[in-house]
This record gives sequence, C-alpha cells and structure tokens, in this order.
Amino acid sequence: MTELYELTASEIARLIASGKATAEECVDSVIERIHAVERKVHAYITLDEEGARQKARQIDQRIKEKKPVGRLAGIVVAIKDNMCVQGTRTTCSSHMLENFIPPYDATVVERIKRADGIVIGKTNMDEFAMGTSTENSHFGPTYNPWDLTRVPGGSSGGSAAAVACGEAILALGSDTGGSVRCPASFCSIVGLKPTYGLVSRYGLIAYANSLEQIGPLAKTVEDCATLLTVIAGHDERDCTTANLGVKDYKSHLKKPILKVRVGVVKELFGEGTHEGVTKTVMRGVDTLEDITYGCEEISLPSLEYSLPAYYLIAMSEASSNLARYDGLRYGYRAPDESLEWDDTYSKTRKRGFGAEVRRRVILGSFALSAGYYDRYYVKALQVRTLVRRDFERAFSRFDVLVGPTMPLPPFKVGEKIKDPLELYMCDVDTVPVNLAGLPAISTPCGFFEGLPIGMQIIGRPFAEELILRVANAFEKSSRLEATSPPLR
Repeated sequence: MTELYELTASEIARLIASGKATAEECVDSVIERIHAVERKVHAYITLDEEGARQKARQIDQRIKEKKPVGRLAGIVVAIKDNMCVQGTRTTCSSHMLENFIPPYDATVVERIKRADGIVIGKTNMDEFAMGTSTENSHFGPTYNPWDLTRVPGGSSGGSAAAVACGEAILALGSDTGGSVRCPASFCSIVGLKPTYGLVSRYGLIAYANSLEQIGPLAKTVEDCATLLTVIAGHDERDCTTANLGVKDYKSHLKKPILKVRVGVVKELFGEGTHEGVTKTVMRGVDTLEDITYGCEEISLPSLEYSLPAYYLIAMSEASSNLARYDGLRYGYRAPDESLEWDDTYSKTRKRGFGAEVRRRVILGSFALSAGYYDRYYVKALQVRTLVRRDFERAFSRFDVLVGPTMPLPPFKVGEKIKDPLELYMCDVDTVPVNLAGLPAISTPCGFFEGLPIGMQIIGRPFAEELILRVANAFEKSSRLEATSPPLR
C-alpha cells in the first residue's frame, strides 16, 4: 500500500479534494516518515510538527465548512534555512546565526502560507549557501537518500533530500551557482532555477545578490510548476523582481513541443565529465530527439571562463554581504567583553563563520581591494557579458539548450571537502546560467551504477513555461529504473 508521503503534491491535492484524505492525515504521514528516517538523512535543522498539525486542522475545518482553500492545501513544504520564517529559527547553517528568529516571513514563505501550504520546518544547507555538498554546515552534513555514504549535493541538499525520501512533499531552495539544480540531480528529483527577477528574494539571507534566485524542488515537473506558480511574481519589497503579471505554469504543461529546437551544448560535456554522466545524459538527448523538432550540437566558447568569473563575482558580493555580521548588531558575538572593538570583530567572525565562508570572504575582499579590483572583479564582469552574449546567439537558433546538470554522479561524504578547488569544479555546468540570469531545470534522466544523474534544460529569460513543458514531455517519455530511494 502506497503511503501518503510517497505521493506527489498533485496526487495529494486530488485525494483531499475528493474527501479520500485529510490535510492532517497527510501531515501525520510525513511526520511519521521524518521520525523513521531523519536520523539517517539529517535533512532538517528545525522542525515545527505542532504548527504543521495545527495548520492542517484549520484547512480540514475550512474544507468541512465548504470554504475555499488554496492550491497547496494540505501539502507539506520544507524551507531552506536561509529564508526567513516568522517565529522559526533561521540559521543559514551557521554558528553566526544559530539562535536568530526572524520577526517576519520571506515573500515566498508568505505566498506559500497564503496558498495553504503547510511549512514543516527548515532544512540543512551549506553554511550561507556556500558549497556543493551540504557538508559545510555547522549542524553536520546531510546524507543522500539513494546512498547514505554519499552527499546529496548542495547547497540546498537538505531540501532535496527531504523531498526525495518523503520527509516533505515540496521544498524551496536557493540557487546562486547551481544550488537547486545540483541537489536535484544528485537526489533524482526536479529542481528549477528561475530567471533572475521572476521570484522575490525579500527575506532570503543574501550570499551574492546579482546571482541568486529562490527555486522549487519537487518529485515531478507538474509539482515544480505548481510551486513556481505560487511563489513567482512581482514584489514591491524587491526592486529586482519583474512585473510580468501572474502565470499558471501548470496549465501549459500539456502543450505540444514538436516544433522545439534543442541545442546540445558541447562545453557542458567538457574535460572532467564522468563517462557515466555523458552516456546517461546522451540517452536523454536521444529521447528529446524523438519528441522535439530535433537536437544539434552547439558550442558556447565563453563557457570555458565562466567558472573563475562566477567565483570572483560571488565571493566579492559575499564579502560585502557578510560584513554586517560584526558581533555588534545581531548574531553571534565572541564572549570576551574585555576585547577591543577590532579584536572583538575579528574573533567573532573567526568563531562564528566556518572555514569555507571565511575562505570566500577573504578571497572576495582581496578581489575588491585597491590595485586588484580592475584586474579581477572587473575582468569577471566582462566575462559575464561574453557568457550572456554567447547564450543570446545560441537562442537565435535554438529554443532550449541541454547538457548534464553535474559533471559527475554523487560523490562520497568527505571525498572532496578537503580540496576546495575540486569542489568548485563540480559547479562547472551550472554557473553559466546564473551569470546570464537564465532559467534552467534539472530533471532526472537515469542512473549510473545506482546513482542518480540529472539533465539540465536551459531557456531564454522568462521562458519557464517552455522549459517546464520540455521537461514534462521528457519525464513522460523516459523510463527510469526507480522513482524513489530504497530507504527504510
């Protein structure tokens, strides 16, 4: 018998609408699953079980009274721990914010609650979203539900792992250089990085403002489209959001894609790509060949330089954004009151930040310093322009571009954490999308030796509707060996 936590959001919504299940039953099923597997996976930092049950009872009462409910009624949603949830601890997986409780909701959380989504808790992540494996967490690593000896990807690894193993039905992550798509690929679920400006960042604790976007994680493309519909749209509190009106992305999924032209990006299969990844993704390309107008290889030469450009920009913005954590205003403060201000500041940041965050702040400060600003930061911005222009030329010929989400399958916990450069190289296929501000979705395309592999579908700015349609058609046409991890 299938348990409620194993179902998709769409299936749960239909059961609740027909009276075959209640919101409280759905919440109880997820909570029971959390109690069964959380000690193995460690997807969460903070849980709000009683708050979730209380919300579910309110929804069931409104349904009983035949009052209208939102499109996420009864759906359990997990929130990455860098998004503010009113009255709930929000830590960014850092000692610096270990006891921070926001007095307000992020816009995306506000919209989920308005749609009657049930927030179950805050998920583990790389500290301040800086990482590719969810090992850089003050609270310890998250483990991949498909193989508990391996990483779930990062930095939204807790959110992806929770969805993959039934500890949540939907989840939110943030994507600065692949942090939604990477864990989606490693956990065999669907993850979307929206166009820059489609989703409000108000209430998202900043890492790199010009690169990051909040995105949905789900078991299916249909569920992903549903959550995007809820969270997308203009927000007066975030001046970077585009005022394009409200779209229902789910309603467009069944439109045909026979005339869609697909470009297969040569550079995304470059040096260092695992043989198993190449074979699995190319099988996915064969499927796309059959259901679209056709696939053709294309070269984007500037992608060769996108990784160093991305890290220079991201680290520079991080050094500026994290300057506010000084031990004086809020967050952790070194306890020795006798210290001078500069000593207090230095020791607070040394003890409050983990090694990876300190490394990026130092490198970003160096790139912005006098004498090096033009040599590094300005050069990176110039490369960013070249990357954007290469994508524009590609989209003059093709409707979508495809390639691997990650250059390798999920790796072992502890395997790469001691070599930061090796970890940075894992982002080589995802960061170009953030530099150009484009939308991209990672969808499962198969397994290599039992490990999940994801395929990335990239679109023009604000072409979420199209890439979701292509991903949905691919999902329906592909035949995967398994849809959920064998975790008990």
